[in-house]
Order: sequence, then C-alpha cells, then structure tokens
Amino acid sequence: MTGYVLRRTGQSVVVLAGVSVIVFALVHLVPGDPVRLALGTRFSQETYDTLRERSGLDLPLAQQFVTWLGGAVTGDLGVSFRSGETVTALIAERLPATLTLAFASILVALVIAIPLGTISALRPRSIVDRFATVISQFGISVPDFWMAIVLILVFAGTLGWLPTGGYVPLSEDPVGWLERLIMPAVVTGTVSGAVITRFVRSSVLEAIGADHVRTAQAKGLPQRQVFTWHVLRNALLPLVTVTGVQLAYLLSGVVVVEIVFAWPGLGQLALQSVQARDYPVLQGAILLFAVVFLVINLIVDLLYTAIDPRIRR
Repeated sequence: MTGYVLRRTGQSVVVLAGVSVIVFALVHLVPGDPVRLALGTRFSQETYDTLRERSGLDLPLAQQFVTWLGGAVTGDLGVSFRSGETVTALIAERLPATLTLAFASILVALVIAIPLGTISALRPRSIVDRFATVISQFGISVPDFWMAIVLILVFAGTLGWLPTGGYVPLSEDPVGWLERLIMPAVVTGTVSGAVITRFVRSSVLEAIGADHVRTAQAKGLPQRQVFTWHVLRNALLPLVTVTGVQLAYLLSGVVVVEIVFAWPGLGQLALQSVQARDYPVLQGAILLFAVVFLVINLIVDLLYTAIDPRIRR
C-alpha cells in the first residue's frame, strides 16, 4: 500500500507540472492588460511601468513561469494585482465558505440519493421507481440558478424564513451560519443527488442480479443479510466513485450558485480574477482545483481497497 501511495504521489506531481504549464499559458492568452485594469482610467506612464515591473510582467514569459513555479513549490503563489494581498491569504479567506458548502451539499445529495436509488432498484417499475426517475430527471434538467431564484422568492421573499444570501462563519453566529447555508446546500445537493441517484439505482440493480447474490438467496439467507453483505457492499464502488467526482466539483466552486446567494467561495474568486485579469489569483485557484481533484481521486482509490479486499490483492 505504501508503494502504491508513493507511485500515485509521483504521478500526481507530474500531472500538476503539466497542469501548471497549461494554466500559465492559457491565462496569459486571455486578452486584456491586468495593469491597466488595476490602475483604472487615469494613470501616468511612470506609474504603469512601475507596477508592471513590480508585478514581473516586464519579464519574458518563460522567466515569469519559472519564477511563479518556484514560488508555488514553496507555497508562495504570488500577490494579487487587484488587491495587493497574497494569493495564499485570499484563498485561505475563501476556503472555509467553499468547504462548508461542498460538504453540506454532498451530505444533502447522499441523503437524497442512497434511499431513493436503493428503493427504486429494489422495486423496479413501481411508483417509487417512477418517482425517483422523475426526481432525478428534474434535478439534472433544471438549471441550478433557476432553482436558487425560486427558493429565494419562496423562503426568503414570501415566507421570510431564511435570509437571501451571504455567509457568516460558524464560530461567530451558528444560527446565522445554518440559515444562510440551507438554500445553497439544497440547490447544489439536489443537482448532485440527482446524478448520484441514477448511479445508486443502476449499481444496486447490477449487484442484485449477480450470481453470488442469487446463490445466497437460494441458501435461504435472510433478505436483510443478503442486501447488507452481498448487494450493498458491491454497489458501494460506483457510489464512492461518483460521490468523489461530485465532491471535487463542489470543492472547485459552484460559480452560479455562489453568485446568486452572494456566497464568498473559491468559484466566485476565480470568476472575479478572470474579469480583472488577475493572473496570480487565477493561476493559484486553478492549481488548487487540480490538487483537490488529484487528492480526492487518491482517497477514492484507497477506499476501494477498504470496500473490496480483492482490489488490494
């Protein structure tokens, strides 16, 4: 296991190196001058040249990349052109909001998907199965921003039960934190839950039809034991995979939902960086997203071995 983790870590380093090259190249292909955007409409040529030199934009692209990559290896992702703060500080400031929304959303998704998908698979072509199909189709088809606006109109505008948006840290106001988390978590969790429901249904159906399950049933084992030890455990692998993908997606920021609910997450930070041509912040955010995907993929692979010992061998 240790050798496997080391190999995957080495592969991840190679992937990150490739991602850093691609990100740096693509970011600098975005039209627009970040220095002009940072200074506004009135500035002198001397001020422009000074800021450009301080930001390192007067250097050749290859030298800029080497400087940025060397800093990234040591945890220094540069300084924002727009605010003057370090990129690490900006990301750390937005990270709690992103983590809160991501884990709350995946919890909502699993609460929806596991019971609905399982019952739907155990009773195919029943009313429950048709209801699960409709719900999953609804969650996949309906735009998340439309769902967010409807929830705001109903629960914030009409009923007045919840605030329209914003974010409050848990340590400052637990009640306010929960009130502001409910609607964005429900929106993103419903979309992810609709995707996961389909995987749960198909994986449970496939596990039920396996030979070893029919053998266990023929031996007269109780249905609950057959389901727990033979069906559910084999159906967990696809569930872990799709849950890991959805969690990585949520951790990378749900831009539209964050904008609608004024949620200060990493997705909104990346969008603002694109609009301001803030190269260091955008590069740092995308590099973090790549790290998130690689780490979650590694965790998912390690969970495989815990669920199915045959994979370990």
